Amino acid sequence: MKNLPIVLIVEDDKAIVHLLTTILDANDYRVVQVNTGREALSTISSHCPDVVLLDLGLPDIDGLDIIKNVRQWSQVPIIVLSARNRERDKVEALDLGADDYVTKPFGTAELLARIRIALRHVSTGAPDTPTGKAQNGRLTIDYDKRRVYLDDHEIHLTQVEYKIVMLTMLHIGKVLTYDFIIRCVWGARPTVNNQILRVNMANIRRKLEENPADPQFIITETGVGYRMIDHAEENI
Repeated sequence: MKNLPIVLIVEDDKAIVHLLTTILDANDYRVVQVNTGREALSTISSHCPDVVLLDLGLPDIDGLDIIKNVRQWSQVPIIVLSARNRERDKVEALDLGADDYVTKPFGTAELLARIRIALRHVSTGAPDTPTGKAQNGRLTIDYDKRRVYLDDHEIHLTQVEYKIVMLTMLHIGKVLTYDFIIRCVWGARPTVNNQILRVNMANIRRKLEENPADPQFIITETGVGYRMIDHAEENI
């Protein structure tokens, strides 16, 4: 018997649960389903799922509170599936520790890709101080030498630009909020704001992209932050 990845669905809408279960069963995932926040917290502890698909609008506990609770004791990947499409909700969920945010209605291919990315991150793990090299399509980072290459040609980045590219590569496929990037790159410095980050990102795109207006590496999640496209998905 195959050791199938366990996906916990936390959702109280029966139609969506049926749809998700059908999709996941057909793609070799083992499904566990609960419809309340209390059941979710208990099941995450007892079943140790590989990925959690979490609706925010549950009948007993708000999904944001579940994320906050779980992140105190577990790093299980959490992908939010929600009809809430306000930027504020997305930012709060991601800042609390959600790995991804997919707005309903969602496409099957997109959801499966997000799940694969989450599972791949768990299996590889990202060290606090990365070493060696990481490649994403035409882009390569040499962590030891702190250098970035595009098609084997070195791209000359400033120290801040390198830190931004490195951070997005370490969290490839995951949305990083503006505040998260600022904290990681500049630390707790109130003089740094989103505009300074946008200026640095514009400089990075001019150096990395053939067409900075249509980026192929680091894309903007409007009002939320940035995401490094995972080009490994192109080969799946």
